[in-house]
Amino acid sequence: QVQLRESGGGLVQPGGSLRLACTASGRVSGVYAMGWHRQAPGKEREFVARMRWAGHEILYTDSVKGRFTISRDPRNTVYLQMNSLKPEDTAVYYCRLDGATGTYWGQGTQVTVSS
Repeated sequence: QVQLRESGGGLVQPGGSLRLACTASGRVSGVYAMGWHRQAPGKEREFVARMRWAGHEILYTDSVKGRFTISRDPRNTVYLQMNSLKPEDTAVYYCRLDGATGTYWGQGTQVTVSS
C-alpha cells in the first residue's frame, strides 16, 4: 500500500505564495507520475499540475501557468510552488501518484486565498 502525506496549505492574502509538499511512503515502486489536483467548494475536482518521473515531462492547467511550479526531489516527494495566488485558487489540494500498482490520492490540504 502507498500513503501520500501533503503539507504546506494555509491562509494567504491575494498575491502571496505557498509551497505544498507531498511525500509518498509505503510500497512505492514503478512511479509513473506525481501531481496535484484541487477541488473548490461546490465544484468538481480538477487537474492542476503533473510531473512524469522519467523524462520529467511537466503539464499545467492553463489557469496556473506562469504562477505555479511543480518540482520533485530525488526520492518520492513532489512540490507545488504557488505564487501570485488569487482568491479563485482557494480549494483543497490533493496529491496524486500514478504507479505500477495503481493510482493513489492524499487526504488533501486546504489552501485559502483571502484578504
